[in-house]
Amino acid sequence: MILDIDLALVDWSRAQFALTAIYHWFFVPLTLGLSFMIAIMETIYVRTGKEEWRRITKFWMKLFGINFAIGVSTGIILEFEFGTNWSNYSWFVGDIFGAPLAIEGILAFFLESTFIAVMFFGWKKTSKKFHLTSTWLVAFGSNLSALWILVANSWMQYPIGMHFNPETARSEMLNFWEVLLSPVAVNKFLHTITSSYVVAALFVVCVSSWYLLKKRELMLAKKSMIIASVFGLMSALFVAMTGDGSAYMVAQKQPAKLAAMEGLYQGKDGAGLIALGILKSGANKDSIDNFHFKIEIPKMLSLLGYRTADAYVPGLKDLTDGNKEKNILSAGEKMEKGRLALASLKAFKDFKKSKNETKADSALQIFRANEPYMGYGYLSHPDNIIPNVPMTFYSFHIMAMLGFLFILVFMAALYLTLKDKVGNKKFLLKILMFGFPLGFIASESGWIVAEVGRQPWAIQDLLPVSVATTHIDATAVMTTFILFAILFTVLLIAEISIMVKQIKIGPKGGENV
Repeated sequence: MILDIDLALVDWSRAQFALTAIYHWFFVPLTLGLSFMIAIMETIYVRTGKEEWRRITKFWMKLFGINFAIGVSTGIILEFEFGTNWSNYSWFVGDIFGAPLAIEGILAFFLESTFIAVMFFGWKKTSKKFHLTSTWLVAFGSNLSALWILVANSWMQYPIGMHFNPETARSEMLNFWEVLLSPVAVNKFLHTITSSYVVAALFVVCVSSWYLLKKRELMLAKKSMIIASVFGLMSALFVAMTGDGSAYMVAQKQPAKLAAMEGLYQGKDGAGLIALGILKSGANKDSIDNFHFKIEIPKMLSLLGYRTADAYVPGLKDLTDGNKEKNILSAGEKMEKGRLALASLKAFKDFKKSKNETKADSALQIFRANEPYMGYGYLSHPDNIIPNVPMTFYSFHIMAMLGFLFILVFMAALYLTLKDKVGNKKFLLKILMFGFPLGFIASESGWIVAEVGRQPWAIQDLLPVSVATTHIDATAVMTTFILFAILFTVLLIAEISIMVKQIKIGPKGGENV
């Protein structure tokens, strides 16, 4: 099926959504992780009655509030873009995709926004236990909000619990619990929130390290360092565990993404996992050697992806050209089936309109037989299913390497703090301060893998990005892209400057939070 697609519109729409998502994610990890660490600190205060823990809690709460206030605005804009720039997408799956977003707004956001007022302004107006409960509810609400967003995103990666209604040409939800509890959604939620906890813990470690270097607020810095190191270490270990589960689901549901993550152009039995490597600039599916060099763990990719060391892992050549020996359809064959599905869908609607029920039923049967490949009917070439391999490959390996580095960072910070030696390790403290920006690099890299790796699909195998856009002029999207870029940059600079100012002031200036 050949469509008149404005590629400039598609590119600008993708760029604007990517811009908004990247900026929004600068704020989200701190909200998710800081909320729980603040709740833990206040719990210690309520249980011990020590005023120093109240002071520590209020200091980090102040930084949390700055981040929360600025982060909300980018999230609202992100959701509006589904209507402004992606109306075809919203029409096609709005009944399914809109449900978790509505629940997020009605349940999670209102829970969070209701009790955040008590958390900030109720110190002297409510009992200690009620205030503590409010703080925990804010933490729970912020993470519950993330759950519904990630459920919606996971459904795009693995559409389940739905069926396509040929009468309306829309997808409709059949089973809400399948959408909520799909294995992809469960793994993505656990992996994403724990990686966010790592970023937030690195932030606390960074600020605490700065205080130790400046010989200021030593008690606050050391106690905060212990809380963040324990919280961060547990989270980093859990990230590694959920990362394994996420990789397994990618292998099962998105084989092209897995192949791009590992630079696997040629499929093989007992495929190894690339621990470190550099792709050649001309790497392609027809080349035998696509690496300048690589360090490979033998058979590990087969084991992680298929739980069998000798399992066959399809490469990009298998997925585009097919592999009859391994029963892998080529992208070209799927495109033919997809075009047949689209043509029979059109015929069904035409026959229904002319009240020819016999031919309508026949067309519907043909459509149902080829429905799983409907999205391929919009593609123009088999190679369209190949995502940006270098970007996916390097992003994945940067994320993975930094993830293991953070485990060592938290272990070192915790050990030296408990031994009361961290204040004398100036070089280590400087390294710990750099861990925070590295945390963002790892977190953003993970999203690049998730979103770039599933291209060309807006919804895996069902709807390509190229046909999901709104039919508007590309210059309108370009204009709003520029405006958003300026606005978000100003917001980010404002957050950083306010944060830095408050950190320099320290907890002494925060007693009236």
